[in-house]
Amino acid sequence: MNLLLIRLIIFAVLFFAGLKLYRMYREWKLNQEELLEDDKRQEGGQMVRCRWCQVHVPENEALRDRGEWFCSSAHRDRYLQEQKPEKPEE
Repeated sequence: MNLLLIRLIIFAVLFFAGLKLYRMYREWKLNQEELLEDDKRQEGGQMVRCRWCQVHVPENEALRDRGEWFCSSAHRDRYLQEQKPEKPEE
C-alpha cells in the first residue's frame, strides 16, 4: 500500500510539472508570434519626408512625383501648383 501511494504522488508531481512546462511553452510560443507580428508591422521601409509639410512617412505609403516625396495627393498637388514656372517676361 505504501508503494502505491508513493507511485501516485510521483505521478501527480510529474503530471503537474508537465502541465506547467506545457503552459510555459504555450506562453513562450504566443510571445514569439507577437514579436513576429510586431516586426512585420514595423517593416514599413525607409522613412521619407513630405516636401510640403515635412512630416516623415514610410516610403511604401508615400507618393513620389518629379523626384519629391509627399504624404498625400493633396500635398503633392499643392506643392506642384506652387512650383509651376511663371511665364518669362518679354
